[in-house]
Amino acid sequence: MRFLGIDPGLRITGYACVELRPGTPEPALIEAGVVRLNAKDSIPARLRALHEELGALINELNPARMAVEEVFVHSAHVSTAVVMGHGRGVVLLAAALRDLPIDEFAPAEIKKALTGRGQASKEQMQRAVMQQFSLRTLPEPPDVADAIAIAACAARRFTGARLGSTAQ
Repeated sequence: MRFLGIDPGLRITGYACVELRPGTPEPALIEAGVVRLNAKDSIPARLRALHEELGALINELNPARMAVEEVFVHSAHVSTAVVMGHGRGVVLLAAALRDLPIDEFAPAEIKKALTGRGQASKEQMQRAVMQQFSLRTLPEPPDVADAIAIAACAARRFTGARLGSTAQ
């Protein structure tokens, strides 16, 4: 079963696909990368490009579920959260148009699941992802590590839910 994790942005959107394989408790990384959007384009143009790229990724990777980070609003960066919400909306729309279930995670939940610390730095996340997925180098840019972490959280939550339902 495949999970597509998305770290939405209007300049760089990270994506990662992990797969739960029969007989293995941990997800395997299938593919990860970024969608780069032209910062000189208007927001509507970037949203359209993001939607088209996500559609192509979904068609290529064929996930069973998608996962995305919940919007986090820091009082010093409210306008950033609003803009990021636009990108997140495109992710939700892409999933809904393809009837893909979507999992949502708070940023602190993702960080804690990967590093044991809900306030982990970008570098700590990159190192944790590198270690847990046996990567030779740090995933760059950090958006890639975030997307891998989001996909891993979704897969692990699914495994936990599946294990919990069979134990009853």
